Amino acid sequence: CNSCSLAQEQIMGKKIVIALGGNALQGDDKLPTSKDQLDTVLKTAKEIIALIKADNEVVISHGNGPQVGRIVLASEFSASVTPVIPFPESVAMSQGYIGYHLQQALRKELKAAGINKEVITVITQVLVDEDDPAFQNPTKPIGPFYTEMEANILKKDRGFAMKEDAGRGYRRVVASPRPMDIIEKKTIISLLRSDVLTIAAGGGGIPVVLDKSGDLRGIPAVIDKDFASEKLAELINADILMILTVVDHAYINYRKANQKALGRITVKELKGYMEEGQFASGSMLPKIQAAIEFTEKKRGRISIITSLSGAVEAMHGTRGTIIVNE
Repeated sequence: CNSCSLAQEQIMGKKIVIALGGNALQGDDKLPTSKDQLDTVLKTAKEIIALIKADNEVVISHGNGPQVGRIVLASEFSASVTPVIPFPESVAMSQGYIGYHLQQALRKELKAAGINKEVITVITQVLVDEDDPAFQNPTKPIGPFYTEMEANILKKDRGFAMKEDAGRGYRRVVASPRPMDIIEKKTIISLLRSDVLTIAAGGGGIPVVLDKSGDLRGIPAVIDKDFASEKLAELINADILMILTVVDHAYINYRKANQKALGRITVKELKGYMEEGQFASGSMLPKIQAAIEFTEKKRGRISIITSLSGAVEAMHGTRGTIIVNE
């Protein structure tokens, strides 16, 4: 790892958006049950509370891939007895139940730490552009697998975009547009000013567009969690965007003999590695892109990519990839 030392004043009293990856919600050795998720989230809460104890102001965002997939799956399989839940509503449901688990876990750890702080989940809508090019090429798979015949029926009857998925069958695919704005941003800022620990933009947010009358309308899409977290951090004027994933660092030459962990690195250097194609499009690349976008927009901002267990050490500069401007 490159030398990555942060000054003491950067560790204390900062506004941090923490973007939790799937491993922070569902451990690899756990079953996809509510009980197991809550057990995992209790461990996650301990790491978050450690950052709060260091006098940092924290806002939490999270992914929802497995959870929203199970909601869609359950809805599709019960379609013969109850109406199918639309995808924007499925995202809202996942925000609610993941937020509920996080609220329980965080409240428990706050109490244990002797910190008097309320915790709340904001069901968050994220504005996207209906003319975003992503809508012309849906790529994000959601829901169950279907046979080719079933896929053709869904395309005809319900207008779904369907694509074959690595020989395993056909799946519905939706667009993954870039976030433009967060509808509830003023509420989130107000909660922060009231010292409320806030969970927002879960699963990338509920994707919405503006209709001709200026009203909001949900739209089937998946907003990348890392880009939504960057937009959240930008809008609340955060100092640090911390993206927590399954690895301690971003790497170049990943899983090769000459693999190298990236420690403290400038935006310029990181862009060079990105242009070389060092980061996989389905995993690390959006994290790198979000970190660069956040860091380069304002002097003094920092982005961190590390594991959940490395969060506290990353704030001391001893673990993680730390992206800076200079």
